[in-house]
Amino acid sequence: MHPVEISHISKSFGSTQAVSDVSFEVYKGEIFGLLGPNGAGKTTSIRILLDIFKPDSGSVSILGGSMTDAKKSRVGYLPEERGLYQDAPLEQCLLFFAALKGMDRKEALPRLNEYLDRFDLSAHRKKKIKELSKGMQQKAQVISTVLHHPELLIIDEPFSGLDPVNTQLVRDLFADLRKGGTTIIMCTHQMNLVEALCDRLALIHQGKDVLYGKLADIRRQYATGEVHLNLAGPLPELPGIAQIRTENSGYQLTLQPGVEPVEILQALAAQRAAVEKFEIAMPSLDQIFIEVVKATEEKAAA
Repeated sequence: MHPVEISHISKSFGSTQAVSDVSFEVYKGEIFGLLGPNGAGKTTSIRILLDIFKPDSGSVSILGGSMTDAKKSRVGYLPEERGLYQDAPLEQCLLFFAALKGMDRKEALPRLNEYLDRFDLSAHRKKKIKELSKGMQQKAQVISTVLHHPELLIIDEPFSGLDPVNTQLVRDLFADLRKGGTTIIMCTHQMNLVEALCDRLALIHQGKDVLYGKLADIRRQYATGEVHLNLAGPLPELPGIAQIRTENSGYQLTLQPGVEPVEILQALAAQRAAVEKFEIAMPSLDQIFIEVVKATEEKAAA
């Protein structure tokens, strides 16, 4: 059994169908991307997962079954909206959240000290939350979510307000947690970070999962049949090429339908071409996201 198993959940609020048919599984120790445009149903799905909302239909299994009070201490949730107490000092606020997860001060304080040092917040521990910058508050929010070392971590736009240096600090933290066995569900609109961090993903649109699977498989599925090629000499005659376009220092080859890139590479090797670069063109996740969302909307309007 996987840490998260969601099967055909639906949820309506009055006449608004927020989620109509969403299913996905999250494997132990992976970083899973839960993606979708604004209003797609991601937040509702997360709240159903956390037992904040009850689904109208479908089933949810989290850490081996239904959500319980005991399991809530094994889960960390970072919402997109900050939830820290603005008038509380940073240290006091974070220790309070640790206590809510069942940690006493003796256990929590050494761990908090480590996180404050790691995120360059030690000098600010006595400041009120409202006195911290937006980036500092985001780092504090991250610490409040992971301080109890959750088995399952659900993070919504975790890099909001962070500069590149602090984005890397948070990325490194998530990588360390994953190595330690933590399962992570990440919601974000920053597709470059999904490509860098996630093993698998689900794309939700109009309340339904419209794309689901391994990131590498999805990119291959939407590959355009193009190859980027750099040569030290002239470009030889090659079979199976529909179009050739010159680039800054090489060529972009569009392959004929049914022709595989390995066939082009074999033809180049057979002619002893001086290949400096041979790269299969893969679409970015941004491109796939836009294509799938647009196709879903066109289908719904037809």
